[in-house]
Amino acid sequence: MTKHEQIIAYIETLSIGSKISVRKIAKVLRVSEGTAYRAIKDASRLGLVATIDRVGTVRIEKKSRDRIEQLTYDEIVQIVNGKVLGGKGGLSKTLSQFAIGAMELKDVLKYLSQHTLLIVGNRREVQYNALKKGSAVLITGGFSTSKEIIQYANKHELPLISCNYDSYMAANLINRSLYNKKIRTEVLVVEDIAKSIDETCVLLENMTLRDYKERATATGHSRFPVIDDNWRLTGLVTSKEIINMGENDSVKLHMSTPPIYAQLHTTIASCAYMMIWEGIELLPVVSPSKKLVGVITREDVLKAMHVIGQQPHVGETINDQIAKHITLKNDKIKLLVSPLLTNQFGMLSKSVIVAIIEETIRYEFHKFKKLEVMIESLNIVYIKSLPIESDIEVSYDMLDIGRSFAKVEVTMHSNNERVVSAMIMCQLLD
Repeated sequence: MTKHEQIIAYIETLSIGSKISVRKIAKVLRVSEGTAYRAIKDASRLGLVATIDRVGTVRIEKKSRDRIEQLTYDEIVQIVNGKVLGGKGGLSKTLSQFAIGAMELKDVLKYLSQHTLLIVGNRREVQYNALKKGSAVLITGGFSTSKEIIQYANKHELPLISCNYDSYMAANLINRSLYNKKIRTEVLVVEDIAKSIDETCVLLENMTLRDYKERATATGHSRFPVIDDNWRLTGLVTSKEIINMGENDSVKLHMSTPPIYAQLHTTIASCAYMMIWEGIELLPVVSPSKKLVGVITREDVLKAMHVIGQQPHVGETINDQIAKHITLKNDKIKLLVSPLLTNQFGMLSKSVIVAIIEETIRYEFHKFKKLEVMIESLNIVYIKSLPIESDIEVSYDMLDIGRSFAKVEVTMHSNNERVVSAMIMCQLLD
């Protein structure tokens, strides 16, 4: 185990809320402060630690993929630009719901429990009783509170936060952040589809052509990641590399370097782009310290993207909203310019035009039995502006199409006049 991995393992053993410093870790594990600093940065990316204002770097509970849509109280402080009055020890905890204290005390208490945030104004009785129920409290309007309430929050590590927004605006900001988190969970990453591996699926640097043939016969694979004795990825060997290998040549002399790889947080769309552009079928998956943890294949990626296309979206992105305005009638793509799609001058927004092209080009390529399309380059000429209530018709001219790439000319017409013309180069996933 490397020093970097030892530090990560040490951080994982610390209790939630423990303070972490570069100097302390360097002293305890007898490593340089530079090594400790880099490991703490990686631990932050892994969701093991977080830096909290006026508190420092602390160990936090790592969120699983099914809980990533939850917010921590420290994130709430950042969202509402708030001030922590008490309960700093609980800032790394997550909330599952929030409530607005615009009711009588007896009615407010019905909605409170642990992992709940109460948003309330200058009502100290409600604030105190909410803390006693195990809820955190966000005081709006810039108000403070009593020493007794602050002491209770500190003792029980229940965040007590103050902000200058009113209750409605604070709730709106928090709801919007939760919504964005929900959309983020719908984006598939490598961690969702990566296959774990064992000794039979890899080659060591000192192995020979004979070892390659034995493992290829046993597993049916023709592509193998190459690792060193510490399981760090150093290269990749396929049937292409072994052509020039002698029977006793080591894999290290002929492997492809530097290897192309993905990490657990890499999006599936990014992997698809790399695999098509580089013409590869196997992508190793590594940890932040470059240790091999799994692999994904082109087939895995394409299946995942197919699933993404069929799944209903819980959260709506901008493209989802624009797609609602697009209609397909008699094999024609049409759109009405509604106020939502315009800029401050009442004209169709340029960014919306790009989104329209992205959404409609997928429909066009379904005719060619292509699973997904990723735009490589897009050159647009805006000929005329489009005001509110304009009708648009989108047409495509397929200039060239191959197995993995296509060139397309897109034209938008309104009232029989050309208003937008664009040239597109795109990748095709099938």
